[in-house]
Amino acid sequence: MKVLLNLRRLAINQLHEPIDFGDVDEKLLPIGVFDSGLGGLTVVKQLLLHLPNESIIYFGDTARLPYGTKSILTVRKFSLQIARFLQEQGVKIIVVACNTASSLALNVIKENTAIPVLGVIGPGVSAALRVSKSKSIGVIGTTATILSGAYKKALQKLDPAVNVNSVACPLFVPLVEEGWERSDVTELIARKYLDPIINTEIDTLILGCTHYPILKDVLHKVVDNIIIIDSSIETARQVRYILQSEKIQRPKRSKPTHKFYVSDRPQRFEEIAERFLGEPLPNVKQISLDDYRK
Repeated sequence: MKVLLNLRRLAINQLHEPIDFGDVDEKLLPIGVFDSGLGGLTVVKQLLLHLPNESIIYFGDTARLPYGTKSILTVRKFSLQIARFLQEQGVKIIVVACNTASSLALNVIKENTAIPVLGVIGPGVSAALRVSKSKSIGVIGTTATILSGAYKKALQKLDPAVNVNSVACPLFVPLVEEGWERSDVTELIARKYLDPIINTEIDTLILGCTHYPILKDVLHKVVDNIIIIDSSIETARQVRYILQSEKIQRPKRSKPTHKFYVSDRPQRFEEIAERFLGEPLPNVKQISLDDYRK
């Protein structure tokens, strides 16, 4: 397995110069995670819970967010640049913790990457289909994610009989980043957004944005007995399964280290990240992706 993975790493995409990791033990390499900004930290939080021995390298593209307003070609270009950066850090798997990048760029990243790549849409979709009894599933997300139809396509590809009701909730992200997740205003807005799909008798609701898990307490009040699927949890479980299958889980005896990078405003990132992760996040580094634009 070690030799095979080394050969795969030497074949890393031709769009950027690959690195030979030589005799480095792949089990000790970190998990790479990226997002257009902060939302992917909910995935990081779940990775820390489900895989406490693993090291993590996170990149938030804070200089160029939001991805939801960008063209498909631009999202793919940005995503490939970040994937190249993470590969050169020596990650053993890349988690695309951004719904827009997962819906528009995942296949392109996979085609140009010699290590496992996982998005956040597939794990959430699979979990929703497992638990839904009525086959009536709701999806909430940013306007770009909902307009892309990515969740509906993925759900109906696996089960053509499933009924999908989707609603864009564009105010949720700024509410979370302002720290208003427990305010009465947020609950009123949530009820306004969700009333149309609650009345369709869905029994399962997918949180189609990585910011939305921060709002779970409010959403549980609004949707009552509807099952909420947190894609960040399902993604962490799927990462664990992949590492087990590839036999590249980090040994329990080794101590993990975590690194966080952004393309702009590291201080602002640190402030909000503390709310997402529940602990301080010092030494966030700002880097430029100029070397990865080929």
